[in-house]
Amino acid sequence: MTSSSSPSQDTKRFAHTYPEGLRADALMEEDVAWSHEIDGERDGDQFDRSERAALRRVVGLSTELEDVTEVEYRQLRLERVVLVGVWTSGTAQDAENSLAELAALAETAGALVLDGVIQRRDKPDAATYIGSGKAEELRDVVLETGADTVICDGELSPGQLIHLEDVVKVKVIDRTALILDIFAQHAKSREGKAQVALAQMQYMLPRLRGWGQSLSRQMGGGSGGLATRGPGETKIETDRRRIREKMAKMRREIAEMKTGREIKRAERRRHKVPSVAIAGYTNAGKSSLLNRLTGAGVLVENALFATLDPTVRRAETPSGRLYTLADTVGFVRHLPHDLVEAFRSTMEEVGDSDLILHVVDGSHPDPEEQLATVREVIREVGATDVPEIVVINKADAADPLVLQRLLRVEKRAIAVSARTGRGIEELRGLIDNELPRPAVEVEAVVPYTEGRLVARAHSEGEVISEEHTPEGTLLKVRVHEELAADLAPYVPAPAL
Repeated sequence: MTSSSSPSQDTKRFAHTYPEGLRADALMEEDVAWSHEIDGERDGDQFDRSERAALRRVVGLSTELEDVTEVEYRQLRLERVVLVGVWTSGTAQDAENSLAELAALAETAGALVLDGVIQRRDKPDAATYIGSGKAEELRDVVLETGADTVICDGELSPGQLIHLEDVVKVKVIDRTALILDIFAQHAKSREGKAQVALAQMQYMLPRLRGWGQSLSRQMGGGSGGLATRGPGETKIETDRRRIREKMAKMRREIAEMKTGREIKRAERRRHKVPSVAIAGYTNAGKSSLLNRLTGAGVLVENALFATLDPTVRRAETPSGRLYTLADTVGFVRHLPHDLVEAFRSTMEEVGDSDLILHVVDGSHPDPEEQLATVREVIREVGATDVPEIVVINKADAADPLVLQRLLRVEKRAIAVSARTGRGIEELRGLIDNELPRPAVEVEAVVPYTEGRLVARAHSEGEVISEEHTPEGTLLKVRVHEELAADLAPYVPAPAL
């Protein structure tokens, strides 16, 4: 990327452009018209007209192997892709970060990234996403690199998809299709597979292609004679009808699975067990944090969306209170709307929790963008009223200045490292303080024959003190109303 010409370069340019008599006036006008301190800060990156409109290469995205001996560790046949982004707002660095994330997604899906280009536009072209001229240039890049797929950093309409493929002559997919493909690879549970399948069918339905009337069927309508010939229902119409039928069936199945999860959730609420949900950007270290807090043994991998299926594990605070810890689906910028809808039932774990651990990757180039993206999805699932602790993970690899900035901006935040264990004990204590506490404080002498009440006090309440006496167990606990009523018969009468 090339920035605008400096004043010294402009001096040389004006020397050739203006006659001797006008050169001083021209230079004075140039100095007055442009100031690095004022205009540079106000306008951001400066580009010439041609540079603004040109496709600019984003270096460092290629994942092509230099050592051919490593090929045995890669898939037998990887798709070779070129990435394309449209920069409509923000800075050039924001656009490059978005394309770098797209490259990570493509690599997670099993593709080989060869090149990446960005086009500066006010808005994506309605026909070909980047404009017809730039589409021709993209075709040259595809031929030069030998790519067989183009991935666009945005959601393309069916028309844009068809027109861009017509120009570049290779397969074109968008960011949504790429994320859906990754989800399809990583979903393991029955519910996860059903949710991904539903999202894929919602995405595919308006993008089906057919051969038109050449594949139409006869109309039918009796044993013969009239109404037996005609265009009838075309093949693409049949496909759309079948997809709608499958989608309806899939929604019913997901609703049934949701009922089972709601029963388990209601059981936890009945026993007054607090719940904590881990939410965050993909690859921020949510599963690593779950393993560190509970020993869950969930798959941990340095890849986007390595784990999709939600995991709920039992955990204990330093004061001995039990709670559940739920790992949720990772988020990413521009998460497809169909995917949010399909996984809404899973994400309800966040909305029904008592506390959210919002995990952010402290070593990421733009952690604030991660925080904003996740909070947008949390708003969509209606969990804005749930208390939140920002957990800045990977503190061992993060820039200390970035950690200081995040801790200063986020009022309820803590820096930890799930890999080394740094800050984990402090996080446990913070969870203990933030979880809702039982409302009623009770002091009772529970007979030894009623040991189940003592066990319930430990599992459902907060034990302040416990002492064994000849009459029974002297408990001083903070519990909910239901357990307080069960303990009431054993509360000593006040002394006269």
